[in-house]
Amino acid sequence: MAVVPIGDWLAIAKLSDTGFDDVAYWQDQIAQLGLSQDALTVVVDNGSMTEAARVWFILQYFGLPVAVLNGGLPDLQTLPVQVTPGTTIPDLRPGAGSVGLLGRRELKAALPSVQIFDARTAAEFSGEDLRGNKRGGHLPGAAHLDHRDLLDGRHLRAASDLAQMMADAGVRDGAPVVTHCQGGGRAALAALAAVAAGQRDVRVYYLSFGDWADDENCPLA
Repeated sequence: MAVVPIGDWLAIAKLSDTGFDDVAYWQDQIAQLGLSQDALTVVVDNGSMTEAARVWFILQYFGLPVAVLNGGLPDLQTLPVQVTPGTTIPDLRPGAGSVGLLGRRELKAALPSVQIFDARTAAEFSGEDLRGNKRGGHLPGAAHLDHRDLLDGRHLRAASDLAQMMADAGVRDGAPVVTHCQGGGRAALAALAAVAAGQRDVRVYYLSFGDWADDENCPLA
């Protein structure tokens, strides 16, 4: 079992415009974990699901076959037989995964042709909780679902329930869905939920609201 240095990954992601521009760094990090395209990588966390979803998004963005263990480590009763860690650097290509990535400038240019799925709390969405940002509120036209409502305890809700919840929140079928939160983890979980719900075009604004609110030229409601 490989252990992701999640603190380092969080810090490095904040240093570029989209979070993942330093391809050489991510290639090296993934190679150090012994991951490859030849086997499915299953990501687990403590059951919060947000960190597992974050790692899932990053690995799939670079083209690795990856899944999240629903429920996290508490649901892992026995460790399955694992393949031998890879010894060659995998052929990682940014954007190779089915869930895409958007930076601030790309998202600003895409509005309002994309649907924004805000996975923060209601207090963050309204602007009551600034989370240290100099501005509060939400992106214009954003649909809102607290990431905690996507879970039934430690588990991602059933696909049909997620689809209904997203429809009730105003997320339609057909138009691209862009998820965000404050800093990436909840956005990744929202993307995982959107995929499970059957959305075909899902992207993550990984640097999320903290990045958006920091730019005075980005509109807020």
